[in-house]
Amino acid sequence: MEIAVEELSELTRKLTVTVPAEDVQKELNTAYGKLKKDVHLKGFRKGKAPMSILEKNYGDRVQAEVAEKLVQDTYFDAVEQKELDVVVHPEIRETSFADDGTFVYVALVDVKPVFEISQYKGLEIEKPAIKVTDADVDRKLEELRRNHAVLRTAADDHGVAEDDIVTVDFQGFHNEKPMKEVHNENYSIDVGAKRLGAEFEEQLTGLKKGESALYETEFPADYPNPVMAGKTIEFKVDVKEIKERIKPALDDEFAKDVDAKYSSLADLRADIAEELRKQREAAQEGDLADRLMQKLIAMNQFPVPERAVNYEIQEMINQTEERLKRTGLTLETAGLKREELAKQHHESAEKRVCGDFLLKKVAELEEIKLADEDIERGYQRIAMQYKMTVPEVKQYFQRREEIMPFLAELLNEKILRFLLDAAKITEAQAAAMEEEAAEAQQA
Repeated sequence: MEIAVEELSELTRKLTVTVPAEDVQKELNTAYGKLKKDVHLKGFRKGKAPMSILEKNYGDRVQAEVAEKLVQDTYFDAVEQKELDVVVHPEIRETSFADDGTFVYVALVDVKPVFEISQYKGLEIEKPAIKVTDADVDRKLEELRRNHAVLRTAADDHGVAEDDIVTVDFQGFHNEKPMKEVHNENYSIDVGAKRLGAEFEEQLTGLKKGESALYETEFPADYPNPVMAGKTIEFKVDVKEIKERIKPALDDEFAKDVDAKYSSLADLRADIAEELRKQREAAQEGDLADRLMQKLIAMNQFPVPERAVNYEIQEMINQTEERLKRTGLTLETAGLKREELAKQHHESAEKRVCGDFLLKKVAELEEIKLADEDIERGYQRIAMQYKMTVPEVKQYFQRREEIMPFLAELLNEKILRFLLDAAKITEAQAAAMEEEAAEAQQA
């Protein structure tokens, strides 16, 4: 086998592989031999069709199958012989069966960047102090009161207000055209939940049963529903029914109704405060890891393989497609274009790839590897999350395509844990804390 390597750019190589004629002929003979046994041709008994007839009728198909097999059988050997440290899958081009009986193909591959990592131990990261206020507990108590409220059909003269459940018919219009994806009948709106946005609910306020309204709502670019994100939509809304929430009084009896373990409202408040603190500690762990990675990436700038970036972009687009699919939409019906999404995701995909190389570099330098107990903890975590048994989780992860991403995620978590343990984490100043808390409350 002859292998030629041409450097197209800093990270891209053109690999030209020539498979010897004897190897090619062997594969062709095997393919035609199998075809001869299986194919039925008019005028010939099964297995007796001459080679010339088989080549005439099935030559293109056989060559395509043999070409694919020859690439699969030789690509990794070629990469190993030339000591290329490749990433993601190759782009196979220019496959051809030459007149001399050889088979030639070109593979465009990206190789891992070679770089030196700067400081990664002792990175300084600032974290806000975890603080749970009485106002935080009050908001949680209000959620509980809403959940324990009873519903009562409102009087005809009752205008829509906070906490009401309103049944409406609505139709959305964009550029004066009705949007089939933004249409519903007998749709239930929990006023205050803001599922359709705060502005939409504000326009409902004061409307009575049987009344209609026509108004515009501007949805932000990051609105979760991509059909509505970044658009100004005109809504026609008909109010069909209004139900009021009758909330329970906030007292010791309410606490006992929430859970018999509480003997007083003070007990319930204390438990809520502790639960909020735990939630914020868990959220802060992820936030610290993100801050650390952003700092590490900013300190280590190097070119990354474009094919790896494109792979990440495709994964992001696939996730968007999956979310849309669950709502019965496609990219096209949601008004989204694959090319535009690719541009939007490019920067974040590039950072993901860069971050992954940095983590692998740290693992190499510090000899960080997964141990059996790390994998077992990962199985147990998934089992708890999805209410499965550990054997069921292990059964799911038997195939390579499932287990490899899982192991990669566990290894990255272990590397991040090492970096966080080695980091210098300082508490944010009081002013910065108050500012972040105010922003979170407004959001």
